[in-house]
Amino acid sequence: MLLYIANKNYSSWSLRPWVLLRQLDIPFEERLMPFGGESYTSFSPSGRVPCLVDGDTTVWDSLAIAEYLAENHAGIWPADKAARAWARCASAEMHSGFQEVRNICTMNCGLHIKLRDFPEALRSEWERIDSLWREGLDRYGGPFLAGPTFSAVDAFFAPVAFRVQTYSPPLSAAAARYAERLLQLSPMREWYAAALAETWRDAGHEADARAAGETIADLRGTSRTG
Repeated sequence: MLLYIANKNYSSWSLRPWVLLRQLDIPFEERLMPFGGESYTSFSPSGRVPCLVDGDTTVWDSLAIAEYLAENHAGIWPADKAARAWARCASAEMHSGFQEVRNICTMNCGLHIKLRDFPEALRSEWERIDSLWREGLDRYGGPFLAGPTFSAVDAFFAPVAFRVQTYSPPLSAAAARYAERLLQLSPMREWYAAALAETWRDAGHEADARAAGETIADLRGTSRTG
């Protein structure tokens, strides 16, 4: 299997299937295609990443990739029926929602940012994330959202853990511990190290970070702008 992804510093969508495959030890080949470089339409029907190519099959959406993997690999979703339904709902909510978090708190792994403003709509979405995390942890006993093992629902919230690290939103103690638990996973540390080592910069993503607030730390390598 070949997984096409974009820059690890920025691409939250790419992280989801990547960390799911890594954490569950499912073999795959990574192909990193920087933003603004070669057109993604050469391999992805939507012109976007992530895109999984498995022989003659192409899967070009992160949630669809999770479902495709679940057809051939155990552990993608929880074994328990109720936990599996909850995990799918939470993943779908993350997949289609939280627009204020996406737009204001964009993923930029190597930065720590003090938000300039914290509008009510953004606050409400962070509160919903906090509530959702606590619900899963309480209902299914943790340490992951739908039970004792990492599954697709944790992969879908993995980019949010990097956003917690970057923007330090107000979270309950339980939610903060969960975010830190994700950040300490070996594949997440691997992704983060690679993100910090990237020297290529995308002007649009960098502008989004400046618009969000004051950069109080930039831990990335020497930059070059594309």
